[in-house]
Amino acid sequence: MKEERLRKNPEFRLVYRRGRSFATATLVLYVFKNNKGINRIGISVSKKVGKSVVRSRVKRLISESARLNKQDLKQGYDLVFVARSASRDKSYKDIENSVKYLFKKSGLNNVEKIITNSN
Repeated sequence: MKEERLRKNPEFRLVYRRGRSFATATLVLYVFKNNKGINRIGISVSKKVGKSVVRSRVKRLISESARLNKQDLKQGYDLVFVARSASRDKSYKDIENSVKYLFKKSGLNNVEKIITNSN
């Protein structure tokens, strides 16, 4: 959804300055609590990662893995993913594992595992 995206430079700068950061070898996640009740996601991929085709591919991989894993997150946060140059050669599975790890490391996971007894 368009309202669930960070698009403007001041929004990104606010998250960078006041948010907390968590990192892996391929991605950095900045997290800042907003008062909107929804999670907004921004993705930043610099020219150091590669040319436009590579940058677009990395953005698509990050956004898709965040989209598929967002239902397990606490609400009310601005999230900014910054791709490192190591993300250029990674597969979807590698990016998804990084995204999941960053969500877990940042404490955004809201998953309560239900254990059922099967006799």
